[in-house]
Amino acid sequence: MTIQEMKRRKQEWGYTYFQIAELSGIPEETVQKIFEGNGGNVDYRVWNELENAFRDKMVVKEASAAYGVKRKPGSYTIEDYRSLPDDVRVELIDGYFYDMAAPTTFHQLMAAEVHRQIANHIIERDGTCTPFISPVDVQLDSDEKTMLQPDVVIVCDPKKIVRQNIMGAPDFVLEVVSPGTKRRDYIVKLAKYEQAKVREYWIVDPYTQKALVYFLEGAGEAAIYPIDAQIPINIFGGELVLDFWRIAGWAKQKWD
Repeated sequence: MTIQEMKRRKQEWGYTYFQIAELSGIPEETVQKIFEGNGGNVDYRVWNELENAFRDKMVVKEASAAYGVKRKPGSYTIEDYRSLPDDVRVELIDGYFYDMAAPTTFHQLMAAEVHRQIANHIIERDGTCTPFISPVDVQLDSDEKTMLQPDVVIVCDPKKIVRQNIMGAPDFVLEVVSPGTKRRDYIVKLAKYEQAKVREYWIVDPYTQKALVYFLEGAGEAAIYPIDAQIPINIFGGELVLDFWRIAGWAKQKWD
């Protein structure tokens, strides 16, 4: 893949240098130099990682016939989502089905620990917000073409909680990155959550040992923390600080 092709995809997909760096594992400064023609001779490993970041935008389930869906990809609806077999795990984003592999044991431990700390904080203070852990359906835009399953969410408006799913934007969303969801979590979901006016979005990435916190009510730029940090939740005014030391210990075991 040439640098011209990468530049074209960067423009088409709306990637920033920061996002390319997160997807490729290449420092943002290096990425910017390469794209601006100031990178000199680029190491093969660096080039290969950049190519991988641009190779596929994401995994999309196109074989609608396999699920008995009559419409074409891009026009799938909530009705199609609900008609899928129970053993098929997908998310619906803007009319497309996106594959969801079964979560790893580490992924579930991490999500459960975050949910536990949030739930304990709310219960101890007799709070009015409600925390959820995946699988829970979130009809993000209250439209008919998007249904997500975030790893952890907090909903502070009880009217948004209906029997089948959460209707509308949660106040807080956390996604734990898996190898197959990296582009979706860093790029597509960030855009969708920001558009839907989710107040706060966290990306916890055990592979880079980082947590990215987007307080979308504020400047919207990511605050980056090491995975063993104590990280405040902005929607609670910093009263709840998640302690990630236990999660960091699990991450060091390098479970896949």
